[in-house]
Amino acid sequence: MEKRINKRKTLIGIVLSDKMEKTRVVQVSSTRPHSKYAKQVKFHAKYKAHDEQNMSKQGDVIEMMETRRLSKDKRWTITAVVKKNLHKEAVPA
Repeated sequence: MEKRINKRKTLIGIVLSDKMEKTRVVQVSSTRPHSKYAKQVKFHAKYKAHDEQNMSKQGDVIEMMETRRLSKDKRWTITAVVKKNLHKEAVPA
């Protein structure tokens, strides 16, 4: 039997916002060399990712996988929480 290989893209990023129901805003950072000066330049991109169980919170490091279009902006699904945020913000009373 042949094992199916998943060829979908995966990214690791930080959850910026968890205010929406089942949706997280995730920031992914990467570095690329500048075309003229060859210096490493940092780039940031924001993605909206689907989180079915609402398992990730703001500040968590997550892994997300490319998926079919789920809404106008959502094209990623959160597969795992790599690292939980240990510095929880104080909730005002």
